[in-house]
Amino acid sequence: MNQVGLLVTLQARSGKEVEVESFLKSALPLVEAETGTTTWFAYRVGPATFGIFDTFKDEAGRSAHVSGEVAKALFARAEELFVSPPQIQATDILTEKLS
Repeated sequence: MNQVGLLVTLQARSGKEVEVESFLKSALPLVEAETGTTTWFAYRVGPATFGIFDTFKDEAGRSAHVSGEVAKALFARAEELFVSPPQIQATDILTEKLS
């Protein structure tokens, strides 16, 4: 079972919404290469509000993801794409249902 996760909230700069969506979609191959990331979801909850939710079996997987290629790419473009830095919350997984 996954034990921990990350919930990331992203607020796109005005006019950058399409670029944020494209960036998130382009990150999938980087995440697929991470053996410690068990699930990864990029989503949109409003015209300019996006998010990422991912899960990991343990803290080692989460730590590897936070220092991995997706995180590096996200923070390299943060000032250009987002109103403020990504809001990152560490989560503990209480239970899960995966198909």
